[in-house]
Amino acid sequence: MTTQHLLDDRRHARLRPLANKVPEVTAWFWIIKVLTTGMGETASDLLARLLGPIPAVALGGLALVSSLAVQFAVRRHIAWVYWTAVVMVSVFGTMAADVLHVGLGVSYAVSTPLFLAALAAVFAIWYASERTLSIHGIHTRRREAFYWAAVLATFALGTAAGDLTATAGLGYLGSVVLFAAAICVPALAHRWAGLNAVAAFWSAYVITRPLGASLADWMAVGRTRGGLALGLEPVTVAWTAAILAFVAYLAASQRDRPGRAAA
Repeated sequence: MTTQHLLDDRRHARLRPLANKVPEVTAWFWIIKVLTTGMGETASDLLARLLGPIPAVALGGLALVSSLAVQFAVRRHIAWVYWTAVVMVSVFGTMAADVLHVGLGVSYAVSTPLFLAALAAVFAIWYASERTLSIHGIHTRRREAFYWAAVLATFALGTAAGDLTATAGLGYLGSVVLFAAAICVPALAHRWAGLNAVAAFWSAYVITRPLGASLADWMAVGRTRGGLALGLEPVTVAWTAAILAFVAYLAASQRDRPGRAAA
């Protein structure tokens, strides 16, 4: 085989479409998604307390880049690889929102619309480039890059929105109730009002972040703040264990394999 043949093979490999690398959207998907949001919230706070804000952000950024590098390197959906990347996005997305608020003094009332605008910009550029925002067609590197940019923006937006409602008078438990009700709206609108499936998915995806984060915060914070006072460490460990159990089940059963259910 000549050098030219090797170069041609590599070029064809780059051009060849990937298998869709986003898992099938099932009940398992939503359960794990909510768990990752809560675990990311408490893990971020725990790391900042143990290491300090700057080392925690640096470690979170390194872990995020490493996990996404592995996710981009594989050519099919692998449950462990995908959900590890989601967890790292959750942790770093929380840190991004907290850095704006704590480090730079930007209020949640300002950061929430800023992150909403960032997410809208990602969607606009993604749609202008690909003419779709569907997660059933993530089979090129460019679409995968758009997908993860949107995921990171949703986590930062959801963190800011959850903290905004919690500090605006609702408290953590009130925020849980609010977002639990809100996440039903896209599903009902899709089922009964003809809301586009893609719009319903991304709307629910955004809401899972403040829902999970508010629930984890409510479990972790002290009673003076309206919580259960379980502590950051126990909540982080318990939610991590739940994530590991569910992902292990999906990895063994392949129930989240893309294309398994009707698109």
